[in-house]
Order: sequence, then C-alpha cells, then structure tokens
Amino acid sequence: MEPDDVQFFFALEEQVWQAQVTGDVAAERELLPPDFLGMDTDGVNDLERHLAQLADGPITADFALSGARLLRVGQDAVLLSYRADARAPREQAAETFFITSLWQRREDRWWNTFSQDTPAAR
Repeated sequence: MEPDDVQFFFALEEQVWQAQVTGDVAAERELLPPDFLGMDTDGVNDLERHLAQLADGPITADFALSGARLLRVGQDAVLLSYRADARAPREQAAETFFITSLWQRREDRWWNTFSQDTPAAR
C-alpha cells in the first residue's frame, strides 16, 4: 500500500486500537513516538500518561472504525479522521468518538504523533 492510501493508515490506526484491547504497552510504543501528544476528555496526554491508562490491563473491549478520510498535510505527514465505536471492559454499551490522528514519517517509518478524540454528542 502507498502512503496516500487511506487503508494503509487505517490499518496502522487499527493496530493502536488492538493494543488497547490486549493491553499491550509494547505494541503502542511501536506506533507512538516519545513526543506523542493526545487530546481526550481528560485533557492533554503525553506518551507516558497515555500508556499509564494500560497499567491495569486493556482499556477497550471491542471497537469498530469507519468513515476514514485522509488529508495530506505535508510530504511526510497525513491526518486520518474517522469514527470509532468502542466499548470499554465491563461496559454494556459502546461510545462513539470522532478521531483525528496525525501520522508522520520519520526515518522511513510512520508514527502516530498526535491524536484528538472527540466524544459524539449524546
């Protein structure tokens, strides 16, 4: 797959979600760089704060991603925006989020350097 292909980045994004299902910190470190920045309902998260969410195990029981759109913002950077329906462990219902992730190529590999998760209006 080519870096302009939405499916290429969608597959990378699914790996991030799968690491949250398995509680695999090492898998997340393979996709998120040391300078990762995340925005969610708890505010700003750096990499360590983001990974700390997995300290007690998986934070997602299951998920479905849809509606992916890709916007190239530079030679080595793209924004991937999509909808995520995700259910936390021990929860009955899934929550919906609209997510935008910045993927940047550094030293011939792609990193998820920024992610903003916006909960859907209830």
